[in-house]
Amino acid sequence: MSETFSAGVLLYRGSSPAVEVLLGHMGGPFWARKDAGAWTLPKGEYDPETEDAQVAAAREFAEELGLPVPEGPWTPLGAVRYRSGRNRKNLAAWAVRGELDPAAIVPGTFDLEWPPRSGTITAFPELDRVAWFDLATAHEKLGSGPRPLLDRLREHLQGAAD
Repeated sequence: MSETFSAGVLLYRGSSPAVEVLLGHMGGPFWARKDAGAWTLPKGEYDPETEDAQVAAAREFAEELGLPVPEGPWTPLGAVRYRSGRNRKNLAAWAVRGELDPAAIVPGTFDLEWPPRSGTITAFPELDRVAWFDLATAHEKLGSGPRPLLDRLREHLQGAAD
């Protein structure tokens, strides 16, 4: 089993209990007809030997959405470790309060042979759509591995309100 390292940004707006987070629906033919568990926060892989996780999170946000991370303080949410297929993933994430219009995104793309074994390489968006969700709905949409990040954000915001 291989191990990968990813870093991402959980963009949020509002205040507790009316918080919304920005999630992206994973692009490509595998995810096209899926909804529950098919959404993610903007994130991507990095090499912890050569790149800082927070720098990677900002880079991946910009690559996946075509926009920079909105200005504001970065709140560390820590890391989660989970399995994804044959891989073990380590995802470090930060929460950033900010606004972003989903219609303004210009998603990055990836190439995939599609249909399989056709010899045809097709470009697909990394995220085919982006939307704001309240925390309960985001919990349903987000894959199981990153879900603890939503709880950490909720705890952080409740602690900040006390």
